[in-house]
Amino acid sequence: MREPLSIDSFPWLVADIGGTNARFGLVQEPGGPVAHVETLKGSDHPTPQAAALAYLDTVTARTGERPRPRQAALALACAIQGDTARMTNSAWVVSRETLIRTLGVEQVLLLNDFEALALALPQLSAADVTLFGGPARPDAAAPMAVVGPGTGLGVSTCVPVGQGRWVALAAEGGHVTVAAADEVEAEVLRLLRREFAHVSAERVLSGLGLPLLHRALCTVRGTPPETLSPEQISHRALVEREAAALATLDVFCSMLGTFAGNVALTVGARGGVFIAGGIAQKIADHLVGSRFRERFEAKGRFESYQAGIATGLVTAPHVALTGAAQGIAHALRQSDPGGG
Repeated sequence: MREPLSIDSFPWLVADIGGTNARFGLVQEPGGPVAHVETLKGSDHPTPQAAALAYLDTVTARTGERPRPRQAALALACAIQGDTARMTNSAWVVSRETLIRTLGVEQVLLLNDFEALALALPQLSAADVTLFGGPARPDAAAPMAVVGPGTGLGVSTCVPVGQGRWVALAAEGGHVTVAAADEVEAEVLRLLRREFAHVSAERVLSGLGLPLLHRALCTVRGTPPETLSPEQISHRALVEREAAALATLDVFCSMLGTFAGNVALTVGARGGVFIAGGIAQKIADHLVGSRFRERFEAKGRFESYQAGIATGLVTAPHVALTGAAQGIAHALRQSDPGGG
């Protein structure tokens, strides 16, 4: 059995930093939840350390006591290489050394945001996920994967490594070459390849890609193409029930099912494939009722293999913060041979 973490290592500061917003929280005791969650607009702060200090000021004003974090972990919407990360969709540069010096913490862990989401998967309860296919009880000891269509398309896997420990594999799976599963999709991709040398999964299955998908699908259907935002497409589909927008969401969900099924086969995600990200939350009912699951299982001789893998929609808030906390816990245990 794993030894409990020392109370002396707390509190922990955790953050989920995207291109627009930065969410912060505190873990104050072993096994404790992420508390005092606040969302700050990134453009209101010149640097990530300035945002972190502003968050601590907010908690101080609310509680009357200044938190003094001992450990910190940041989940970042960008690739992590070394001790410095440059945000993809903002001007922030995240430096481990600068954060340690500014915040006075002992350690700063930098994680890809989907790496953090993957680390959170073993911690999710039945109330945190809506399952919509496969077994009602996924294999909790098998690899799990998370796929997230948001601004971009994130992918990560969480793999068990014994004694209750998990390792998340940071990757850029959203940039693999997207595949068509029927003639309509093939024609859509043919049109997109006229514009882009490489049509990745993210080019279609994301907030950035949804307008491209809509425009190409209009051309395939013989209707005048329009330039619409993802929000306009969703509104037309889900509220106005407009045909071209509904067809766009249908193709989006079908292609997402194909892609998620490919991820499951590639990493052996017998513990389930879980869908996260802002788009999935906004079109949840449409996604669950779509051909997603049919396409997920449509793998020829491996249909029965796929049928045994659960798919679910992550509904819990602030999951990346939970994963960032798990990253700290794993790092501390790894650095302490006597801790498990």
